[in-house]
Amino acid sequence: MRPQDDLKGRHVANRQGAIYALADMVLVVTSMGVIKQAGATIPPVQLVFFRAIVGLLLVAPLIWRYRSEVFNSRQMRGHLGRVLCSTLSLSCNYAAIAALPLTLVTVIGFTRPFVILGLAAMLLGERILPRHWISSGICFASVIFMVSPSSMSWDWGLLAALGTVVFGSLSVIQIRRLTGEHAVVLMVFYTLGLAVLTAVPASLVWASPTPSDIPSFLIIGLLAQVGQFCFLRSHQLAEASILAPLSYVVIIFSSIADYLYFGIVPTLSLISGSLAIVAAVLLGTRGGGWRGRR
Repeated sequence: MRPQDDLKGRHVANRQGAIYALADMVLVVTSMGVIKQAGATIPPVQLVFFRAIVGLLLVAPLIWRYRSEVFNSRQMRGHLGRVLCSTLSLSCNYAAIAALPLTLVTVIGFTRPFVILGLAAMLLGERILPRHWISSGICFASVIFMVSPSSMSWDWGLLAALGTVVFGSLSVIQIRRLTGEHAVVLMVFYTLGLAVLTAVPASLVWASPTPSDIPSFLIIGLLAQVGQFCFLRSHQLAEASILAPLSYVVIIFSSIADYLYFGIVPTLSLISGSLAIVAAVLLGTRGGGWRGRR
């Protein structure tokens, strides 16, 4: 294959990965409101367990269809590492959402692209161009400007939010290493592992749900499963240098959700910061940005 053909293929894959990433952001923002409401009465780890159970029901037909790929996978060690990191990250995330303001959780979460870029360079050999670091830095500074985290109260939930960043970043690196696996196989291992690893912790803090809680569990599980597929495809197709700056667009989706669901009108700082994020994302993703591995 000629170098220009290979480069063109990478550009196409990066664009497709970016589309999947945007779809995942929409689903995440939609589910956060449901998680916030359900977390008022249900422990976070129990919500994660219910999410996994609903997910298992949804992927059951796929488990049978792709049973050969699932049971004959040669990357069990990578799957186990990824599931463990994802379970810890998700449990920390639900705990942080229940304990902290969503804006503060979002701000802390925006440190993840820096961690992912560093890990991708060190562990995967991906070449990160200076403009990718600059783009991510502009995005993070814009978020700080928009939400002014110094004016918020910090409590024990901060540790959970930081755990989300660390374990979530390690999970992404594992996904990048499992590029050759089918997305459905990754979903099956993730959902099954999530259910197994959270079953005992959930039983220790179990709170009996009411009939009115059932729709919330179903919505969380459905959105999570579809979002998981979009998330996996985005990280299988696009490189960290593309997805890192693009991940900041979620703050724009969050602002739209605040306005549509809660009637919160975006402030001038939010609008100007969002425009800076869009400009930085265009800077970080223009031209594909792929230069191969070292």
